[in-house]
Amino acid sequence: MENSKWSQWKLATRLVQAGRSHEPGAPLNPSITLSTGFNLGGEYGYSRGDQPNWTATQSALGELENAAALLFSSGMAAFNAVIELLPIGSRVVAGDIGYSGIDRRLKELAAANRIELELIAVGDQAAMIKAAASADLVWLDSPVNPTMQVWDIKAIAAAAAGLTVVDNTIAGSLNQLPLDLGADISMHSATKQLGGHSDLLAGVLLSRNSELITKLAGIRALSGAVSSAFDAYLLLRGMRTLQLRVERATTTAAEIAKRLAQHPKVSQVLYPGISSNADYAIAKSQMSGFGSMLAILIKGDAAAADRATASSKLWSNSTSLGGVESQWERRRRWENEPIGVPENLIRLSVGIEDVEDLWADLDQALNQI
Repeated sequence: MENSKWSQWKLATRLVQAGRSHEPGAPLNPSITLSTGFNLGGEYGYSRGDQPNWTATQSALGELENAAALLFSSGMAAFNAVIELLPIGSRVVAGDIGYSGIDRRLKELAAANRIELELIAVGDQAAMIKAAASADLVWLDSPVNPTMQVWDIKAIAAAAAGLTVVDNTIAGSLNQLPLDLGADISMHSATKQLGGHSDLLAGVLLSRNSELITKLAGIRALSGAVSSAFDAYLLLRGMRTLQLRVERATTTAAEIAKRLAQHPKVSQVLYPGISSNADYAIAKSQMSGFGSMLAILIKGDAAAADRATASSKLWSNSTSLGGVESQWERRRRWENEPIGVPENLIRLSVGIEDVEDLWADLDQALNQI
């Protein structure tokens, strides 16, 4: 931060103030810098290596987890940068269910003999801890997208021989701090909750290891996985209201999860904050809040789930998550979704609309089953 006194301020305050200049005459918001080159002798040289909008946005991102932050063009770009840290043939361990894009990419890399991949059944904490002890990289998606199971990050990171990376997109930094639990890198698809308005693509890697940050910055520059000035600007703008959005959406999600558990057309609610959940104790120990994402298994098949999601008037039947608008979708409609995801699973991303409006629309849509 530009001013050491900021460390005394609460996170919500720092997110509003990060990246701003208080110099007389300076713009209140950092300007969008549309230049590929900069005059010799200053902080910046060529915009593929660094540029002012990244500096401002990364300062806010770093506040989230008390770490250095690197901005990428997407969450997948951030993931691929991590993989580039590994020598060919490195052993990677991950859950057998996780975000479909990363799951697919891991399997492609294994098929090409770029990595040696071991997939552990989600929920088998003992097997993951054992596998971590001989892995070059442990990739944890927790809570798991879309089944919402929770990995014991602290125990797994403590056992890991190599790097531990946590995809923190679902929980978000206001609800979970993987670096405090022993992870080496926390990754986000900033397209989602951090941006919060479904209008940008970005990815983020956070670490307290300066050597890792330097290596990853070099990979970003040489791979060209860089964010545009526009997306960096939009991301910073979205983060100004992050705490307000997360608090509202998390409160609403908890209420909707409670009501869905009593709905006659729902067989199971998958949400870390439900006390009957098998992972509730772990979730409570490592999460300060349970987030705005949940999933349900409906009493019916894939066709019934499709009827429900097609019948909503307020909930958008669309992919992605973390925006101010509420979305839901049957995840197995995607060809590359892990086969362990049930056909009748619907993932819900709760936005900031009125809870009663959201519930009324869910109820009428589910009653179409």
